[in-house]
Amino acid sequence: MNTAGGAGVAVVTGAGSGIGRSVARALAAAGWSVALAGRRAEPLAETAAAFPSPGEALCVPTDVTDPRQVTALFEAARDRFGRVDLLFNNAGTFAGGGVPVEDLDPETWRSVVDVNLTGAFLCAQAAFRTMKEQSPQGGRIINNGSISAHVPRPHSIAYTATKHAMTGLTKSLSLDGRPYRIACGQLDIGNAATEMTARMQTGILQANGEVAVEPVMDAADVAATVVHMAGLPLEANVQFATVMATAMPYIGRG
Repeated sequence: MNTAGGAGVAVVTGAGSGIGRSVARALAAAGWSVALAGRRAEPLAETAAAFPSPGEALCVPTDVTDPRQVTALFEAARDRFGRVDLLFNNAGTFAGGGVPVEDLDPETWRSVVDVNLTGAFLCAQAAFRTMKEQSPQGGRIINNGSISAHVPRPHSIAYTATKHAMTGLTKSLSLDGRPYRIACGQLDIGNAATEMTARMQTGILQANGEVAVEPVMDAADVAATVVHMAGLPLEANVQFATVMATAMPYIGRG
């Protein structure tokens, strides 16, 4: 990316569905070259099929919990496009959601931490190394936080803990990236209409014990926010932003 803003080379994790798919397509429409990462090749190809130039997309099946696969992802992006200007650190899981804390098994806890926190760290680390070493130096990391980085839902201890930790990851990356023109921000998202949030539209447990339908927003609205954050010059940064369905029960909760 040039210092005046504009498109460059992006890596998007969790790009095979939901928010990752919407963001990847929006970045491609805005002129970015995009490397798509996700566990399975077929959904990545489906994401790329909607690009203005589908043949220019780079699809790299990647398990973000595996350091070797993450290293290979960034090597593939550099080999194909020459550099990396943006990481949208998006891959995540809500495994164990809806399970009371006393019933959550340690294996599920570890699986959520492995994807949501360790996977985010590994991708950020690989992006940081690439952005530090490339010329011109620098780039931007945007972490997908969540409303759960601020307030929990009932029975979501693993997901909520990892999303609170994501805020610390964002702050540390921002501080450590300053000498190398690496900017890092976090987008906290609430009730985007994706496969993960389908239950919002049928009824979900509230803090008072009731089950209620919650409003949702289009994932394209999230994508537009990411494109804006990504397009800023490296001298400017959206440190934290919240984008959510306007009427969701967040303000005034509790």
